[in-house]
Amino acid sequence: MSGNDYIKYMTGQIIGYLDLPKDEKKERRKKQKQEKDLLSSRWLGMLPFAMKMLWKKAN
Repeated sequence: MSGNDYIKYMTGQIIGYLDLPKDEKKERRKKQKQEKDLLSSRWLGMLPFAMKMLWKKAN
């Protein structure tokens, strides 16, 4: 993808978002907040989950 194509794509995304009604933007933000993963699993993958399971198994 060339630089010009990337700029066209980003401009289209921004314009599309700005054209959305205010209510739909609020709903989209609310939905994104509800669907967020845990910070540890988002940044480190399964490692924190595996450590947690090992810790529980040991105790």
